[in-house]
Amino acid sequence: MSKKNRLDKKQQAKEQKQPKVRDVFVARPFAGLAAETELVALRELVPAATAPLTLAPEYAEKYGDRQITLATILPMAWPALTKTDGRILLGLQRHERSGDVNRDLAVALLCALEGEPGAPVNVPPLPGEGPRLGDLLVDAPLDITVHEGFDFWLDADQERDAEVSASLDAANASVYPTVRMAAAPAAYWCRVPEKAHVRWVLADSEDVALNALARLSAAGELKLTDETKFAGMFRAHGLLVPVWDLPSAPEAGAWEESLAAVAARYAAAKAVDEPLTADQRRARQGLLGRQLTLR
Repeated sequence: MSKKNRLDKKQQAKEQKQPKVRDVFVARPFAGLAAETELVALRELVPAATAPLTLAPEYAEKYGDRQITLATILPMAWPALTKTDGRILLGLQRHERSGDVNRDLAVALLCALEGEPGAPVNVPPLPGEGPRLGDLLVDAPLDITVHEGFDFWLDADQERDAEVSASLDAANASVYPTVRMAAAPAAYWCRVPEKAHVRWVLADSEDVALNALARLSAAGELKLTDETKFAGMFRAHGLLVPVWDLPSAPEAGAWEESLAAVAARYAAAKAVDEPLTADQRRARQGLLGRQLTLR
């Protein structure tokens, strides 16, 4: 047997001993977490934001008092990075992902905790079985800070050479103005060229949310105001996200009262137990036909 064949057989034997990792699809990966809707919003709607995370007691005892910050996206869409002083940034938006986003984040956090501070964080493409975010972290709502750009990637005293500055400037130029609304949880106003949007991640199951929206649509109560348009909705990690088109001006604060009114009407419609009427069923079909693709 040639040397090459012997090496090939050794490699095959090694690969056979390694357990195969299967990908598992989870349609609603953050279900059950207090921050489910905000996690979806930060993954799908918000360009630049951060929120502190707290390790669950078991993991805090094992890894110490580590400062962990959740970020919408990190440089090069890295899953995580660690600072030389042990601080960890965990990225929500990344290029490689499995069918279970929750488990992806949990593995990235564990890899960062296990790695050397300041060293690159190597994360496997498929996470396999293991703890999820609800196991690793204290389950609580997120204290979110929306940023105008990605300067939070760098420390205040960190030197910026020409390459770093150019990269940061390019990233910041891609950020559109975004404001977290107070009138409803996980609702965000943003201004894009020529118009603005309000997008709201609904916490309810798809059927419950769709029926409530259909009741509002049939009653002509789905607009924020007469000068706005209900553009449609899209699905994100198992939740519905209705979208309203707004004029480019005024700013986000001017829409708080009308969003609060829609949120109150939605809550009332959701509480109705009767089957949908014929008009409401037609409205429901119309909503299904107006599903959007997030760009």
